[in-house]
Amino acid sequence: MAAEWRHAIEITEMPGNGVTECVVEGRIIALFKLEGEFRAIDGICPHQGGSLGKGSLHGCVVRCPWHGWEYDINSGQHQSIPTVCVNTFETRIVDNNIEVRLS
Repeated sequence: MAAEWRHAIEITEMPGNGVTECVVEGRIIALFKLEGEFRAIDGICPHQGGSLGKGSLHGCVVRCPWHGWEYDINSGQHQSIPTVCVNTFETRIVDNNIEVRLS
């Protein structure tokens, strides 16, 4: 089955800190705005379920608010455990809406 583009949020809904979360097709997605571009990853930290969309962004790294696990928002790669990675999703802008491509 081909991946499909789905509405996430309107651009105006992105907070000034460039970090938010939304639900797309029943899936929690963490959205980020970095250097004028949008990124999307799975919104749940695999450690103990913290919300990555409520974390803090440090360059291209998001820090989980629960226990500080860190992930690169471009690749989904955990910053110190090579075997841990969260899914990433393509994003695009259509009529001032951020869409993510779910696979």
